[in-house]
Amino acid sequence: MAEPMRLQKWLAQAGLCSRREAERWIDSGRVAVNGQIITQPGSLVAHGDRVVVDGRVVAAKKRNSSIVLAFNKPPDILCTRHDPEGRKTIYDFLGDFPERLLYVGRLDINSEGLILFTNDGDLVHRLTHPSARVPRSYRVRVHGRINEATLNHLRRGVVLEDGPTGPLEVTVDRDTAANNWLTMTLYEGRNRIIRRIFDTLDMKVSRLIRTSYGQVSLGDLARGHWRFLSMGEHKQLLKDAQPVDRPSLPPPAKKPPLVHRR
Repeated sequence: MAEPMRLQKWLAQAGLCSRREAERWIDSGRVAVNGQIITQPGSLVAHGDRVVVDGRVVAAKKRNSSIVLAFNKPPDILCTRHDPEGRKTIYDFLGDFPERLLYVGRLDINSEGLILFTNDGDLVHRLTHPSARVPRSYRVRVHGRINEATLNHLRRGVVLEDGPTGPLEVTVDRDTAANNWLTMTLYEGRNRIIRRIFDTLDMKVSRLIRTSYGQVSLGDLARGHWRFLSMGEHKQLLKDAQPVDRPSLPPPAKKPPLVHRR
């Protein structure tokens, strides 16, 4: 770590948790730096500082040690680490994986398809932050007929109770008398957003499959199975997940070329 870093970001990069969870740990007094309990999430950590969580020393993650897995979530499986009712969760499919992994891209219990796992909490933050606009694509089966007017309405965007969606990318893959199969691409991950979009049209989503997250595709990965990302996929994912701590500045304006007059 060449420069001091915010404590919540340091904890996320160490693979312990997401930044949001790290902020909760700090607020509740669970984190100490150099023997002093820290309660301000913006506090800085420098190289050589001793960070302790719940009485245990935390080692900084070595550079280039992030791991990312692709997992094909079956339906009726929960996106959580533990369920008080004892229902099966996505973590049950990882077995005794040696690293503590966080998931990227929550799916509700009835939905299925691609979820990413990583040991890099900072990467989770960057991939899921709204400003990153990482695309997520889905195959959606909807009961009822969808005409061109409905498609145009969806493409312009839909207003939900927690704000407008912005323009949506929607194509019809298969159209029958009973239902339609659509492909949709979104650039945000609000809770049950696709189901709520079709609720505004009084239409029911009967199946929802995420097929890609960024440039990572589900492909032929079988339900309930996971795989490591290829080196190319990993590099592209890191490229897609641009830092979101500060707004990106526009590139400097190009100076007009000099014109030599005779």
